[in-house]
Amino acid sequence: MTQLSSVRADGSRVPIHPSDVRGRFITARRVGFAVLMAIYLAAPLVHVGGHPVVHLDVEQRRFYLFGGSFNAQDFWLVLFLATGFVFSLLFVTAWRGRVWCGWACPQTVFLEGLYRPIERLFDGPRERRMKLAGAPWTAGRVLRLAGKHATWLAISLAISHAALSLFTSAVDLEQMVIDGPAAHPVAFGWAVSVTALLHFNFTWFREQFCVVLCPYGRMQSLLHDRHSIVIGYDVGRGEPRGHLRKEAPAGPKLGDCIDCKLCVTACPTAIDIRDGMQMECIACAQCVDACDEVMDRIHKPRGLIRYASLSALEGKVGKVLRPRLVLYAMLAVAAFGALGFTVIQRRSFEANVLRLAGVPWVLEGTTVRNQFEVHVVNKASRPSRLSLTVTSPVPAEIRIAEPAVILQSFEDRRVQVVVTIERALLQKAIVLEVIATDHSSGDRRVQKVRFVAPSAR
Repeated sequence: MTQLSSVRADGSRVPIHPSDVRGRFITARRVGFAVLMAIYLAAPLVHVGGHPVVHLDVEQRRFYLFGGSFNAQDFWLVLFLATGFVFSLLFVTAWRGRVWCGWACPQTVFLEGLYRPIERLFDGPRERRMKLAGAPWTAGRVLRLAGKHATWLAISLAISHAALSLFTSAVDLEQMVIDGPAAHPVAFGWAVSVTALLHFNFTWFREQFCVVLCPYGRMQSLLHDRHSIVIGYDVGRGEPRGHLRKEAPAGPKLGDCIDCKLCVTACPTAIDIRDGMQMECIACAQCVDACDEVMDRIHKPRGLIRYASLSALEGKVGKVLRPRLVLYAMLAVAAFGALGFTVIQRRSFEANVLRLAGVPWVLEGTTVRNQFEVHVVNKASRPSRLSLTVTSPVPAEIRIAEPAVILQSFEDRRVQVVVTIERALLQKAIVLEVIATDHSSGDRRVQKVRFVAPSAR
């Protein structure tokens, strides 16, 4: 059984204090973290088309995404969205390993972009943090701990409110805060629970989420192959490893690895990448930056630890185009293509014909009367002006309760329609067309309904 690097043999937790690194990858990741956090936190604040970029109003079953408005009837579109995301993740994993985990996963983004920098601000670099962990409690240590957790708690509270505003809108959330917890106990309970969960996760649980809870890490062995780009150690160049000496030692020539273990101390999951691919590796490249800095100091080429395929690390030619990559790419394109097509073809309103309960037809002398309802729903984020008409292939008396309907955003209306036809004209089946036209957008929907009568076939 493989022993996790963050857990001792007796099952107890090993506190991890990654060392600070400098380099091209950590710089690029920090820029990416800042951009992603801005997107996460600004989504409910920035408005497009009069609504937030992302607003999931579950209570009213209304959803606003990037200027589009959707209701519960459009929930099936999530299938295409989720399928496209899954196949995209499979493609990225088969191509570049767990680069999603190290560069874009919210767990990594907020931990490395917010919580760890706050920890370094209060407790200093790795060596000082490790020393403090075993030091006696003093007034200064208590104050630092209280200040650190208070800052963490404030950050967790801000993130939880940003998450809550995705479902209530920032304006409504602001009003809830002004009204106080007693006026909105459910929202307050969610905010407190999410804040506590975030604080626990990012201040203590941390890497255990990636190596214990997240199933993605355990799936990578099924998604990788020997041509996937991963973080790897060049064994042929680095071995045999040994400490740097001013004079060449007797015996076999040493490799470029001087066994400084900076790649280990820089790892946020505390693995030794020199032992080969491991489940805990999240492809963050902090070991790459640490090793490159050492190589610069000892005047050796960079890349002892680098992004490369296992085949390339063994000196073999890697393959870029592989069947699984092509398959994942095609499936992702198909899913997102289907999503785009359905969104483009989606109408701004719904119109459905509903028969009334009871007898479907009424016989009055020489005429037959049918009565039904047209249920119209405005799915646009703006008011709509709809007109309803009914056509018949034979002469008919058509009465529409509201031929012109004005609906606000997501408002619905049931309009009664009565159609009367002479029984002598019902020698064959009659199909009526109910036409609903949105004059605001130009969309048009045609619903067919069969006229029911004793002599209709």
